[in-house]
Amino acid sequence: MPPQKSTSGTAATRAPRRQRGRERVAALLAAAAACFVEKGYAGTTMTEVAARAGSAIGSLYQFFPTRELLAQALLDDCTDDLYGRLQRLAAQAPALDTDRLGATLIRLLVDFRRRHPAFVALIESAPIPIAQALAVRRRVRAELQAVLAAHAPWRDARELHAAATVAQQLMKAAVAVNAEPGMPGRKAALDGLRHALQLYLREALAR
Repeated sequence: MPPQKSTSGTAATRAPRRQRGRERVAALLAAAAACFVEKGYAGTTMTEVAARAGSAIGSLYQFFPTRELLAQALLDDCTDDLYGRLQRLAAQAPALDTDRLGATLIRLLVDFRRRHPAFVALIESAPIPIAQALAVRRRVRAELQAVLAAHAPWRDARELHAAATVAQQLMKAAVAVNAEPGMPGRKAALDGLRHALQLYLREALAR
């Protein structure tokens, strides 16, 4: 984790140099994720995070001087994982048929949100600048465009950008369906979204 300035420029995270330090940071981030999911950003205190990690409060402040920087580091970890998933899919995309690609895309964001519940908690409750949230959305769309370009290199950039935008919206719809508590017919709805994306990609990416 590289050093990172806060939005005020008055504090920065400290990158651990040794394995023990990296393990401690990982434990602190895992504890923070659990606290943010349970209590939201506003309800979480640095004292609670340190206690949950079994760490001294001074150790937490050593690496994350503010709650804002702690939340930012956790968001960075989440988005790095999401971008990595999309980049790995781009490497596989030339070998996938279009239906398999569509099904994989629908699952990808659902699986990511399940793996990182703190991502949603922070996006919804932490004081994240609008520009940053927009940058994440655009980066995801760009990574999706790279996936589609690897699968259908004969399509031009404008067509691929439009297809990436449609895919992104259907993926977000699948996340919403999967996250709704007690939703009847959840599997059928997810299957419908998968089928819709597959049909769309067959036409949008055809030679």
